Amino acid sequence: MITINPYLKFDGNCEEAFNFYKSVFGGEFPCVDRYEKMPPQEGCPEVAEDDKQKIMHISLPIGKNTNIMGSDVLHKRDDTPINSNVSLSINVDSKAEADRIFDELSSGGQVLMPLADTFWGGYFGMFTDKFNVKWMIHTEM
Repeated sequence: MITINPYLKFDGNCEEAFNFYKSVFGGEFPCVDRYEKMPPQEGCPEVAEDDKQKIMHISLPIGKNTNIMGSDVLHKRDDTPINSNVSLSINVDSKAEADRIFDELSSGGQVLMPLADTFWGGYFGMFTDKFNVKWMIHTEM
């Protein structure tokens, strides 16, 4: 079986974002690695002292076969745009669960489309959270 796990990049607030996501989805972090653990690598700049406590990799299971993963970008190493053109689509089992997740994750963010019954028979909404991550919440009716 193939699974896809979204990997989010942050500009220094990865740990804050993942603690927020943990408050919504529950669970524990099976992995939290910081840049201080990374050994020097030939051809790569040394990790600056103020970057050593930033997140190199973190993961959070949010479903049976789904994890969200992320890291803080060290700009000397990676020029990837932060959370640019990706949306995380969460499918849930009920309207009540959709409402809860939507309300909690969108707190402090910007609602793009409120949760509503749709023409395709689903219950769907979209928003950007306070960490500039785009989410879509959906349940079948």
